[in-house]
Amino acid sequence: MANKGMQQAAPLGFFGLLAYIGAAIYFIGQSDGSFWGVILGLLQAIVWPAYAVFGGLTALGV
Repeated sequence: MANKGMQQAAPLGFFGLLAYIGAAIYFIGQSDGSFWGVILGLLQAIVWPAYAVFGGLTALGV
């Protein structure tokens, strides 16, 4: 029974991984290419949903 829950969540994990990779490519592409720029891009890719929520709330004027 426990494995069934894991199997149902697997596609969401895969799409989360794809979203992280896409965000990492975007943020690294926006950096200057230095070592710390790449590290910062990887860190931003982890928290990009927070950027999206903040931008959405700002656009709504909240």
